[in-house]
Amino acid sequence: MKTLIALAVLLLSNSVLAAAWTGEVLEVRDVAPYTYLRLKTPQGETWAAVTQAPVKKGAQVTIVNASVMENFHSKSLDKTFDRIVFGTLSGPATAATSGAPGAPGAPAAAAKASPHGDMGSAKPAAPVAAAAPSPVKVAKASGSDARTVAEVVGGKTALKDKSVSLRGQVVKANLGIMGKNWFHLQDGSGSAGAGTNDVLVTSRDVAAVGDVVVVRGTVRTDVKLGAGYEYAVLIEDASLKK
Repeated sequence: MKTLIALAVLLLSNSVLAAAWTGEVLEVRDVAPYTYLRLKTPQGETWAAVTQAPVKKGAQVTIVNASVMENFHSKSLDKTFDRIVFGTLSGPATAATSGAPGAPGAPAAAAKASPHGDMGSAKPAAPVAAAAPSPVKVAKASGSDARTVAEVVGGKTALKDKSVSLRGQVVKANLGIMGKNWFHLQDGSGSAGAGTNDVLVTSRDVAAVGDVVVVRGTVRTDVKLGAGYEYAVLIEDASLKK
């Protein structure tokens, strides 16, 4: 149980969510449903895994919503990576050798199974400072209980155990963890530096990364998942409508 909780916390970590990696593709390995890329980055060479996409050697790519793992074993490749980045391919991949635009990156979507699903033994690496993805801008939901992300995070004390509705864009989704689906939502409000621009939502409904959704659920504060992990605020057991 502790292992499952630690994995869930790892996948949902806000500090890892903000990371992005940019580099030149040195090697490509396609193993459905993922594409593994060996990248030359300012931080040095690293492997990355994204939703399967027609990326070519020599392309320049940016990977957002990144999670960095150490000692990751891929069953599909039968290979252990000392260090690997899981994330979403952002924008078109450009072939450096020809200067011509390559195929666009795979559309952002919630994976039917987390890319960490074939994990053997792995542990999180220390967060690496990197550029954040472009901010989103979503109109506030309507109704007397409507709140923005910043209002939920900043007003968590007053909103504790109260029902709220919120419209936001899914920037990260992890499905089927501890019997729930876990989503990070942003709407353009708040500050990344202050940690008020992103809120965690749990639901049994399903959405994809990039979807704009309206959620209605109960605000919980100081949520403890065990193993020393806590969330200051989240919206629990929310209904979700696109």
